[in-house]
Amino acid sequence: MKIINHSLIDLPAPSNISAWWNFGSLLGLCLGIQIITGLFLAMHYTSDTLTAFSSVTHICRDVNYGWIIRYMHANGASMFFICLFLHVGRGIYYGSYTYSET
Repeated sequence: MKIINHSLIDLPAPSNISAWWNFGSLLGLCLGIQIITGLFLAMHYTSDTLTAFSSVTHICRDVNYGWIIRYMHANGASMFFICLFLHVGRGIYYGSYTYSET
């Protein structure tokens, strides 16, 4: 219980931390969603030139919740890059690249 208290509640974080610091964890969440949905899509996709489009149709129509997995994968990629740009932009704005190693 003490370990959880020190790592979550009494976290030694600076007082000027803002909402911009959430994008690193959002990147991890987006990457996890991309990997999981990509694995589920890869189970049903065929890369043959004759059956590629029909396999995408099969995923959307015949696989249980295949349409939502496909849309989560497509929109997750967009969210990943938005979070990536904001995360890098925050680092540039706050000048994190000028800090020396400790």
